[in-house]
Amino acid sequence: MREIFFSVLLFSCLALGLGNRVYVHPFSLFALGNVSCEVIQSKEPEQVDVVKATPIGLQDNTEPDIRDLSDSNAMENSTQRKDVLAELQNTLGLRMYKVLTRNQKDSNTLFSPVNVFGTLVTLYLGASKKTAVPYQVLLGINKESSREDCVYLIDGHKVLRTLQEINALIDGPRDELRTLVWSFITQDAEISKDFIGGAQDFSDASYTRSVDFSKAEEAEKKVNNFIQKTSDGDIKQIFQNLSSTTNFLFASSVHFKGNWRTAFQPEATSVQDFRVDEQTTVSIPLMTRTGEYKYLNDKGRKCTVVKLGLSERTYMLLVLPHEGASLQDIENQLQTEVISKWYQNLQEGYLELSLPKFSLTDLTDLKSVLTDMAVEKLLLGSDAQFQRLSNKEKFTVDKVFSKVVFEMSEEGSQVSTKTEDGRVPLKLTVNRPFLFAIVEGNSNAILMLGKIRNPAV
Repeated sequence: MREIFFSVLLFSCLALGLGNRVYVHPFSLFALGNVSCEVIQSKEPEQVDVVKATPIGLQDNTEPDIRDLSDSNAMENSTQRKDVLAELQNTLGLRMYKVLTRNQKDSNTLFSPVNVFGTLVTLYLGASKKTAVPYQVLLGINKESSREDCVYLIDGHKVLRTLQEINALIDGPRDELRTLVWSFITQDAEISKDFIGGAQDFSDASYTRSVDFSKAEEAEKKVNNFIQKTSDGDIKQIFQNLSSTTNFLFASSVHFKGNWRTAFQPEATSVQDFRVDEQTTVSIPLMTRTGEYKYLNDKGRKCTVVKLGLSERTYMLLVLPHEGASLQDIENQLQTEVISKWYQNLQEGYLELSLPKFSLTDLTDLKSVLTDMAVEKLLLGSDAQFQRLSNKEKFTVDKVFSKVVFEMSEEGSQVSTKTEDGRVPLKLTVNRPFLFAIVEGNSNAILMLGKIRNPAV
């Protein structure tokens, strides 16, 4: 287990855009106040400032902003913090994506490294000092202690605000990334103000409500209806099979709505065959645009990589396996240094690119993914303690979900212009399963990872 954890730290040094920058240990950028070893006590008598959550159904608006934003050093090392945090979330995100996709070999998959990283950091704010250690190790922001009875803590709020700084780099106005957070706590418990502030740091809008879980079916309807209403109908039926002993539910959603930098040509869109597998073919609309692209033919990994501009800095990296090559084999090789080499070796080319129209949505059960990674017991399961989240004894985090929504169209901020120089374009038709990543190009943070097995579903 220690080898797995330390690999996260190792790979964090190899992330996108690292270049020749002097390496700075992540802990030094995100340490909590004066760096000292916080003693872990057996019964963990935490001093937690708690409040009663608003009962579900009384109001739909978000909570008043309770954050303390007076830190005069908030912007200190801002660029460096964004770059380092992007490396960490990319490394963990790729690792989790590979675990997730192994269980979804034959289906479309969509995963947001930035959203799941933010979810873990928000939950970290409620974890006891003992449970904080495996969280920090998984996140790659841990400082080793020579003593087993103490831990060096990070400032979770600084991490979350840095994530929001990365999200703010998306430079629309046509591209938009919006994050919502919901927390539901049993009505016989109070919730930490610090945790509520963390949810606000993490999101564009957050909601914390108390629920009577003793009537589980009724509670399930109330919770799902509340999420649907406060997400303008976009998010439906996240929670199922709730128990009357439920203490805490957590859900986040991230919605990316984007446009291509250069529009596809609507008149060139045509219905073509897409080969899902050797036995299945579906007919779908394929968009087409002829022009200059940056692309790479990776013969070693048997795939073609194309960069597609979205906003000024945000882009899609599309990965199409060669004919007969295995999509899963390419997924198994996904690491930050692989994506970095792809990006660094892209070359200009004149292409006639055809790809499916697609929008995608997916729901990730974070407890399930962490179970497959053999760390759920420490982070959310039987060994996890959350005395900094609530004042209730034996408090558990019962369900944690991340909802991801990705929307694109043919439209773009620029109109495609035809070239009359007589060149013959290389035809690249995305008519079989492929991978894609949405990347914020300033920090190189991977916002979304996905694969399309069947664009017709």
